[in-house]
Amino acid sequence: MMSILGAGFILTLQVFVVTLIGSLPLGIVIALARMSKFKPLSLIAQVYISFMRGTPLMLQLMALMFGPYYLFGISMGSDWKFWACDIGFILNYAAYFAEIYRSGIQSIPVGQYEAAEVLGYTKSQTFFRIVLPQVIKRILPAMGNEIITLVKDTSLAFVLGIAEMFTEAKALAASQVSMLPYVIAAGMYWVFNLAVEFILNKIEKKMSYYHD
Repeated sequence: MMSILGAGFILTLQVFVVTLIGSLPLGIVIALARMSKFKPLSLIAQVYISFMRGTPLMLQLMALMFGPYYLFGISMGSDWKFWACDIGFILNYAAYFAEIYRSGIQSIPVGQYEAAEVLGYTKSQTFFRIVLPQVIKRILPAMGNEIITLVKDTSLAFVLGIAEMFTEAKALAASQVSMLPYVIAAGMYWVFNLAVEFILNKIEKKMSYYHD
């Protein structure tokens, strides 16, 4: 049982890591587009965020999985489910992270931008050297909540037939007519979340050099 759940956990971890690697930087890009003074770009970003946050992640995953075939008659192959899963999670979580980034960026006093300009910083230098470190410090609690939610949302990969931990637990529970696989899976999710919380707390303490 543990070996099967362990194999499922590896896929759960893979979805989690790939989603963070893709959605964290994409969220910054979307946040900057959302705040752009170029109205069409800002509107596109607003619509994107509204759609991704306003529709179920499960529905988005299924649309990516089956859309190419039903809309365009394109058969994507057996490996497409993994790509659809990763792309779906990244696009969905990038929208949530974008709004968190935006709130953090807008909380930075305008005076800091003006001071950086006086000192000769370019806009990119101001953002990455002065603004972003402060933004990260301020948004860590909100980001932590979303990241912990992501740990649990990885179970939605089951709708694409991906044998992550929840899928394996469900199959074991059905074959053994027992709740034990669910209990063990719940414990593994909890331990995973504890590890994530520990890492986030370490990062928050390391960045405590900055005080509002």
